Amino acid sequence: MHDAAPASGPFQAGERVQLTDPKGRPTTVWLEPGEALHSHQGALEHDRLIGLPDGSVVENSEGVPYLALRPLLWDVVMSMPRGAAIIYPKDAAMILAKADIRPGVRVVEAGVGSGGLSMWILRALAGTGELKSFERRPEFAEIARGNVVSVVDDDPKNWEIVLGDLADALPETYANGTVDRVVLDMLAPWECLDVVADALVPGGVVLCYVATATQLSRVAEEIRATGKFTEPQADETMVRGWHVQGLAVRPDHRMVAHTGFLITARRLAPGTVLPAKQPRGSKTPASLEDTEAWTPSEDEAWTPEAVGERYPSDKILRKRGREAQRGADHRTAAAESGAAQTDSAAASPSDDIMDADPAQHPNLNEGKATE
Repeated sequence: MHDAAPASGPFQAGERVQLTDPKGRPTTVWLEPGEALHSHQGALEHDRLIGLPDGSVVENSEGVPYLALRPLLWDVVMSMPRGAAIIYPKDAAMILAKADIRPGVRVVEAGVGSGGLSMWILRALAGTGELKSFERRPEFAEIARGNVVSVVDDDPKNWEIVLGDLADALPETYANGTVDRVVLDMLAPWECLDVVADALVPGGVVLCYVATATQLSRVAEEIRATGKFTEPQADETMVRGWHVQGLAVRPDHRMVAHTGFLITARRLAPGTVLPAKQPRGSKTPASLEDTEAWTPSEDEAWTPEAVGERYPSDKILRKRGREAQRGADHRTAAAESGAAQTDSAAASPSDDIMDADPAQHPNLNEGKATE
């Protein structure tokens, strides 16, 4: 993988900076001469930040200190305008690992959500390979595109959003056996397994991100039923923070607990029959009635409401779309004016937070933030 120095040097006009108050609350601003960050605790002029080194502390008009840092991609994903719920960084990291997403591979994701996972995948691809993001809802695609462009200055040449249902659009986009990895983040991923199996190369990986145990059970059984994949493997990732101060060393009182399940399988070669799994002990198989009660066969039963999915209203989606586009406009304007560049060719503020060499991969650049 190609590595380049992250953005460094003094803050410059047009850059995105994350400001953290004494209570640990982050706020992200785009630095503009003459502007200021206003709050009930006073105002902080952007001009006071421009020219300071990364990692500086500056006080506002009321003497409240703020720590100023360039946001990492983690901060960007956790703070960006959202349409659909994001995939948390803890899950994104496991997706990259379990699906073995690396430079040169051809990746399909559906749906694109708010673009958070797209950023992680593009970083892993490092300007090589290809990412196609399929999304049914144009308003989600608009938010995702704005969020990604706010990080990379312009649409990456190896990334495209395809509007449409994956079951219909994937066969029209890729020939059989030409996709290396497929990541499904959708309500009913089992509906697309046949077209995914056709698109994947032998040995390719399908990974499904689902929120509930019932979805997990249904997709596992459907993967087995196709006869085209290895035995599915399922898990979830739990990350617990710790409070570390003096002798008071203990787990945090709060944590982001369950976010989703990851279930993966690999494409078998055409005509291959997977050896029968040897059961352990004398377990009584579930009856059809039990299975139907647990995972209904009627697709109409699998509604967003039934599995607890919640989406913002159309008004909120339009607002977040505008916010995402403003971030993209800021980033593009900074790149075009050269305001985010320094005298160092090896490490400049216009270098991508996604760790790519702009000389070799001009489509990759820096990051954003909020929660």
